[in-house]
Amino acid sequence: MNERIIQFIKKQTCATVSCVDEHGNSYCFNCFYAFNSEDGLLYFKSSDDTHHSQLMKMNSQVSGSILPDKLNKLVVKGIQFTGKIIQATNLLAEHASVNYYKQHPIGLSVPGDIWTIEMNWIKMTDTSIGFGKKIIWGRE
Repeated sequence: MNERIIQFIKKQTCATVSCVDEHGNSYCFNCFYAFNSEDGLLYFKSSDDTHHSQLMKMNSQVSGSILPDKLNKLVVKGIQFTGKIIQATNLLAEHASVNYYKQHPIGLSVPGDIWTIEMNWIKMTDTSIGFGKKIIWGRE
């Protein structure tokens, strides 16, 4: 994964994730996340009874975006991604809770489960390195 993408994702804290219902209608939600750059994974916490949790159980395909925590109106910077939810029993999700709570220890006081998104494609826009500059990454 491109180092600019990794550093950008590591600096931010909140993602918007979109999932799809059985009729093809999209639904998005915001979440705090932790990032595993080695495996291209995003971890987030959500209660089992939320609408988006129910949708992700039916369809594991997700997409999303991450914007800077602090917006600079003179510089366009952010990422768009696609990926899939992987089950907690998957070896890639083995350390999801440890990674998430290391970054968000307050999350221990809130009920819910840690979810894992395996990011498969990322497009980063960063006008600080040139107008219209895009960096694309895809899982092999």
